[in-house]
Amino acid sequence: MTNSTDILAIARERGIAGQLPYAGAVTPQEAYALLQADARVRLVDVRTNAERDWVGRVAVSDTQYCMVQWNLYPGATPNPDFMTQLAQAAGKDDILLFLCRSGVRSRHAAKRATEDGYTQCFDILEGFEGDKDAEGHRKTVAGWCKAGLPWLGA
Repeated sequence: MTNSTDILAIARERGIAGQLPYAGAVTPQEAYALLQADARVRLVDVRTNAERDWVGRVAVSDTQYCMVQWNLYPGATPNPDFMTQLAQAAGKDDILLFLCRSGVRSRHAAKRATEDGYTQCFDILEGFEGDKDAEGHRKTVAGWCKAGLPWLGA
């Protein structure tokens, strides 16, 4: 994998090409490489606590791993404290990689953080589990787990 500067440049190009309302997007492999290369990078897991407890989480340094729910469980209601909790977990100039199950909530979170003045928000494409396969199972089509990146099971 190329260095963090190259990865971020590619991610920003994706952002421009896709007219994204945040800095850009990284693949799971690029996200992992960034986390390994740069201590300023923070992975912001926006899944619910229940999802992390039942499904698992990425295996990265606790200093780089932030848990800030986008929605609350049960009920999938928006987390009214999302921005306050993000501010407690990361700085406005940190490189933030947003992760959810399949890449939908993370895009919303990256957009919201950017609107609040965070300057380096990136979506992790495909999410932790990826989309469902033909039988309705996850972790088989795409995502962090399918890519074989380190994760801790429930």
